[in-house]
Amino acid sequence: MVKRIYPLLACGGILFAVVTVVAAQVAGDSSLDPVSMTISQYAARDGGGAIETAMAVLGLASLALLAGMRALDAPVHGWPARLIGLWSVSLVGAAVIPSGTVWQGDVHGALSVAAFVSVPAAAIQLVGRLGQDERWKAVARPLEWLTLASGLGLAAITYVALPGHGVMIGLVERLLLTAEVAVLGVLAVRLAQLVWGPTLRAWIGGRRAARDFLVHR
Repeated sequence: MVKRIYPLLACGGILFAVVTVVAAQVAGDSSLDPVSMTISQYAARDGGGAIETAMAVLGLASLALLAGMRALDAPVHGWPARLIGLWSVSLVGAAVIPSGTVWQGDVHGALSVAAFVSVPAAAIQLVGRLGQDERWKAVARPLEWLTLASGLGLAAITYVALPGHGVMIGLVERLLLTAEVAVLGVLAVRLAQLVWGPTLRAWIGGRRAARDFLVHR
């Protein structure tokens, strides 16, 4: 029964986090510029707490995803599992620790860097492994493209943050985060299909059988 809960927590948490972050910025202070401000800067200035909550939920949902994949004996052992765990812990830590004082800002920044790097690094290793597993082979190609997008986004934000002097860093960071959350989303949806698919197919088959029986009575 616990195994069946993991994909629900993963999919629900990821969806909640995405909707919350988007809604917080759409309905946020119009003076705040998401193109030039990082998500952490935006959250600190907005002060509503919605983005921090979304970050924590996303971290916990990622832990549920990892637990669900391990419960199905998915090829996530070793470094992919460690890196997804690092992403999860870093997100929760960044949500809890504000970027107010100097030391808090340093810790928050380090956690953000660890989070952004960990997903592409994990995805690079997972692409080949999932492609060799019949249960996960269907998501190997989408994951490959998202891994490439995450890698390009990571390179772009590194350039923007250093020699680029932060020009449009908010936009670049959001595009990178979109690609990384999409990586987790693809894995979470596949996990849900593997766990709940047989049950749903059996239920649909039962409904059709009952309908055909009533029609041909």
